Amino acid sequence: MVKLRLRRRGRKKHPFYDIVAIDGRARRDGAAIERVGWVDPMTTPKNVVVNAERAIYWLNVGAQPTDIVNQIFSREGVLLQRHLGFKGASAEEIATAVAQHRERATERYNRLKARRKERARKAEEAAKEAQNAPAPEPVAEEAPAAEAAAAEAPAESAE
Repeated sequence: MVKLRLRRRGRKKHPFYDIVAIDGRARRDGAAIERVGWVDPMTTPKNVVVNAERAIYWLNVGAQPTDIVNQIFSREGVLLQRHLGFKGASAEEIATAVAQHRERATERYNRLKARRKERARKAEEAAKEAQNAPAPEPVAEEAPAAEAAAAEAPAESAE
């Protein structure tokens, strides 16, 4: 079975991935049938280049994408392009729909990135406040000791 998956390249601590069509039994970095695209995760946002025609070809002949490759194809509009092609949409309609999809995906990425930054800022402020706050003074605990003594007395008389 042919799979569409990532093949790691690049140097130590700086990965670079190819999206390849490869025999499912082959090792991760083994010989591929065809390179369909690439991903550079070390940039912000990630650089992704996919040859949509070849990806759609491999999907149509039965190649199974891994979960990560499926997410990449979805975000880049390859799966949408394939779906609209099955529906019989014109090339212009497909191009506009894919452009709108990519724009929405970029907006969603930026919105979630801003939300993560805001959460990190709030957590940092809370940590600073907790560090600067005076330590609470210890409270004398007389009541629980009295309750414990009262609880022990009836237990001894029962025996």
